[in-house]
Amino acid sequence: MPTTLGVFAAACAILALAGAAYYALCVWAGLRFFVSKPPEATSSLAPPVSIMKSLKGVDPHMDAAFRSHCLLEYPEYEVLFGVADLNDPAAALVQDLQQEFPQVRLRVVHCPEVLGSNGKISNLAQVAPQARYEHVLINDSDIVVEPDFLRRVMRCFADSRVGVVTTLYRGVAGRSLWSKLEALGIDTDFMGGVLVARAMERGLRFALGATMATSKSVLAKIGGLESLVDVLGDDYELGARVAAAGYEVALADVVVETALPNYSFRDFWQHQMRWARNIKDRRIAQYFGLAVTFALPWGVLGVIAAPRAWWTWAALGVVALTRWAAAIAIGIRVLRGRQVVSDLWLIPARDFVALCVWIASFFGNTVVWREERFRLRDGKLTRA
Repeated sequence: MPTTLGVFAAACAILALAGAAYYALCVWAGLRFFVSKPPEATSSLAPPVSIMKSLKGVDPHMDAAFRSHCLLEYPEYEVLFGVADLNDPAAALVQDLQQEFPQVRLRVVHCPEVLGSNGKISNLAQVAPQARYEHVLINDSDIVVEPDFLRRVMRCFADSRVGVVTTLYRGVAGRSLWSKLEALGIDTDFMGGVLVARAMERGLRFALGATMATSKSVLAKIGGLESLVDVLGDDYELGARVAAAGYEVALADVVVETALPNYSFRDFWQHQMRWARNIKDRRIAQYFGLAVTFALPWGVLGVIAAPRAWWTWAALGVVALTRWAAAIAIGIRVLRGRQVVSDLWLIPARDFVALCVWIASFFGNTVVWREERFRLRDGKLTRA
């Protein structure tokens, strides 16, 4: 009769093998993204664009991020920066760039009203009426882009069915261990999940905050940015609402990067918990399914529970092979992450920490965002 440890080991082995299948899907989805180009890839469409950013404080590499938006190879665009406080140090950085790049339209927009719990969207909703052009692009203040970024994003609108365009992104870690673990999670796990969702669902049903390009008319059809001022996952919700309105969410063939701070453990945990609880709140069925993505920890736990069983070691070997294969396919081949190779040895630690985050996320619905505590329900924030 099987012992309790034997049953546990078998369950872990099954989860590990299911996870190995998932990582094989990540490799397939990554290669599919890499080799396939959208029909609009040769389009020369380049409509004028208003880039909108919400600012609060100075983020790591913010100067490099802003500077990259001043070097875009694009015929006509402007960059609008929304700030609640005109004395914010980020606004001073924009003023310096205005002097350095007089040929680029850079504007600071004062956003004095608090329209909801999501301060970023509150600012952007006040910036939007100031936008000069029909097409708008929203991205975070720490996003660094290549000179051809805007051209490659906007040509996706050559397909009239497209309502919003988003992009993959890679993490650039700071010096701390926790920063490296988050970057590794983005580059070798989260982006793989995005590509698998795109392949399995025949297109995306959400957007990513690294890039959200759309138009004023599409925003009007989903209730405008004002309808998102209390939503935590505004990027997910914006894409979901655009898809529900009958448009397609396109994934451009370009990758941007986000610079991560030198997290302390506390900051890292709060950030991870905010992500986890937002996904759990919005896609609960898929969130339970994430159990298989912790395949490496399940494989290790299976071996610990039944170290003399050959099949636990076999399951661990299979999952280790596919986990590292997915990390290389997504983090290096697709995202071209410069730090992935040197940090591959941290994957076991990252995956065990991610499993702890996943388990802990079920015990409560509070999140901390910019030192404020909120309750999360149905995607909306209320101050705790």
